Amino acid sequence: MIRVMLVDDHASFLQPLAFMFEQEPDLTVVARAGSVAETRERLAELNDGGSNVDLAVLDLDLPDGSGTEIVEILRESNPAVLALVLTSSTEREQLAPAIEAGAAGVMHKSAEIREIVDTARRLHAGEQLLSPAEVVEAMRFTGRRRQKEHEAQLMIESLTQREREVLQALAEGLGDREIADRLHVGIGTVRTHMVNILRKLEVSSRLQALLFAARHDLVEID
Repeated sequence: MIRVMLVDDHASFLQPLAFMFEQEPDLTVVARAGSVAETRERLAELNDGGSNVDLAVLDLDLPDGSGTEIVEILRESNPAVLALVLTSSTEREQLAPAIEAGAAGVMHKSAEIREIVDTARRLHAGEQLLSPAEVVEAMRFTGRRRQKEHEAQLMIESLTQREREVLQALAEGLGDREIADRLHVGIGTVRTHMVNILRKLEVSSRLQALLFAARHDLVEID
């Protein structure tokens, strides 16, 4: 018997999916969850009861996190567990982390429930849904993303405390004169700080610098 866990925050999808799985003689739903937190709770309950999960079918978009987190949680709990990720997105930035985390397959959520059930069974039977090319592309994508994050972190670390204060003032909508008054410096000094900020962040405008700062939580914007 294949023990299945279903994770989706939409009852209108989860209930018929569970019903279809339960109709199969070789499949049984041992747990349902609607969030990352609830998944942890259900897994803990299964472990306490001496049970386990063979295969998980999970939504990538959850109210308190990503299905990628659940793939990682499942793999930590049992490296042999298989994860079939359902998603309404085709964006690589969402799919690649799930594949890298260990998802055995990815399906679009618009697929027929019967197709999802059949795919889950095929996965458990050892069929590979992801081609080597797809896995390699996912690894390359996440590798490039990590490199960009590392480069961004180095840029952030290169900023002085005063330059961070200038960025915060810019985020509050202050002009050069107002920033100068706040920091008790001359306008020329403020403009020098801005030139240095643009150079360090490798951007060409104050707006781009502000967007970078907001994206990396360097500033607070009301």
